[in-house]
Amino acid sequence: MRRRDFIAGIAGSAAVWPLAARAQRAERTRRIGFLRVGAPPSAFIDGFRQGLRESSLIEGQHFVIEFALAKSARQVPEAAAEVVRRNIDVLVASGTPSVVPARDAAGRIPVVFVATLDPVATGLVASLAKPGRNITGMTSISGDLIAKRLELVRELVPSVGRIAILLRESSPTAAQYVRESQAAARTLGIELQILTKRDPDNLDAIFPALVGSSALVVADDAEFTDNRTKLAELALRNRLPTVFGLREMVQAGGLVAYGASFGDLYRRAASHVHKILQGTSPAELPIEQPTKFELVLNMRTARVLDLSVPPMLLARADEVIE
Repeated sequence: MRRRDFIAGIAGSAAVWPLAARAQRAERTRRIGFLRVGAPPSAFIDGFRQGLRESSLIEGQHFVIEFALAKSARQVPEAAAEVVRRNIDVLVASGTPSVVPARDAAGRIPVVFVATLDPVATGLVASLAKPGRNITGMTSISGDLIAKRLELVRELVPSVGRIAILLRESSPTAAQYVRESQAAARTLGIELQILTKRDPDNLDAIFPALVGSSALVVADDAEFTDNRTKLAELALRNRLPTVFGLREMVQAGGLVAYGASFGDLYRRAASHVHKILQGTSPAELPIEQPTKFELVLNMRTARVLDLSVPPMLLARADEVIE
């Protein structure tokens, strides 16, 4: 081999080495933390995985999901700290109780949330368009959701006088939810009974206080979602119509739900995760709001409660459980 050919070969190899090293780094399997109270409903995690597939990411090859599932909202900070120690590349905060603990534990790790909260009003970000911090995501809040849920009660129980509202006491959205509920109730001429829950293991204790209320509206919260079957059973036992924001609550036996499609929100959140893994800063990714909403009715529950569902309401429903 001539000397100049040998030198040219070495030079060519040297040029390829950095490219090969970068490619090797790019192919590293990324670790996505998933923080939540209780196991995520199948529609949530299926939607998230679908979104990752739509971004051409293959589970087990391009990414793995590291679940950190707390038993209650009180235990979320501990679960957040634990999953951060697993060297994750991005942290998904699933549900309202997970958002602040994820932010506090993440340090420089990017956070993508899917939750029912106003991130600007709660001080999480500077604006929806430009979060400006290490956190972005999807909010399920839409301005008239609470009013529409109260209107649903009136359609189903025309003689309604008082409606009970159930919230988690330590939720960062509790105060705002109460204000919006009170404003909607004044417009509709309905009296409200506000109940706040402290102990997730003592749901039975709230129902004796509901005497005089014609229906129960439950605020969106991962702790309630995790206890959806028990909530539905207790409401039926007490013959109380229930209104929720998630279809999963109605599939568990609740009466009616109206709210954002969380399966769609998680699918869209996966796009944010993909962009972050490609190097985009969460500070530059706008926080997105819901574009797809669902009305779900459980006719079996309606029959148990001896409720007559208006035909127009049935016609509007996206899903009717018979």
